[in-house]
Amino acid sequence: MSDEVEIPEVDYVAGSGVPIRGNDIDTDQIIPARFMKVVTFDGLGEFAFFDLRFDDDDNQKDHPMNEERFQDSSVMVVNSNFGCGSSREHAPQALMRWGIDAIIGESFAEIFAGNCLALGIPTVTADSETIEELQDWVDANPDGEIEIDVEAEEVTYGDTTIDVTVDEAQRKALVEGVWDTTALMKSNADAVREKAKELPYVEDEAIPEAE
Repeated sequence: MSDEVEIPEVDYVAGSGVPIRGNDIDTDQIIPARFMKVVTFDGLGEFAFFDLRFDDDDNQKDHPMNEERFQDSSVMVVNSNFGCGSSREHAPQALMRWGIDAIIGESFAEIFAGNCLALGIPTVTADSETIEELQDWVDANPDGEIEIDVEAEEVTYGDTTIDVTVDEAQRKALVEGVWDTTALMKSNADAVREKAKELPYVEDEAIPEAE
């Protein structure tokens, strides 16, 4: 891998939490479709959970992400089947730009988890009772730190350490720093060009020159 492209290893994440309660929270709730008409993902963070956070007159509703005590949170604690629905990559992009570095939940939609991995955001799982206890602790300790050891598959908060599950392929990609496939291809651009030249169905003019 070239020195010009460095993909950080994500084997440990720590920060205060924000509890988002409810099962089957889909990607349209995470980022409503009308906010997806953007050229880049910049600025999406302010629209995360917009329709759950604001009414039609843009007045704030009762939602954890509107509460002052959770504004610096970076670890989201959710329930089951989080990120279901359409496969829009804008959903984890919005959460990341709001400030989320990791998500702990009962379960995640597969495509959503994959889109999180592409951003270096771990999605780790535990059983419903464990998650509810963690959500209650976050509610009572909004400034309390949650530590996620991706490699060891452990989460520590307060005086409690719990076992969590990280999908093996995700854990390997994060810990070894190979989760950003675009950066990997860029760092191995010469090898990609050479392989393209060997493929009979790729025309020479379609292969970009080396920079």
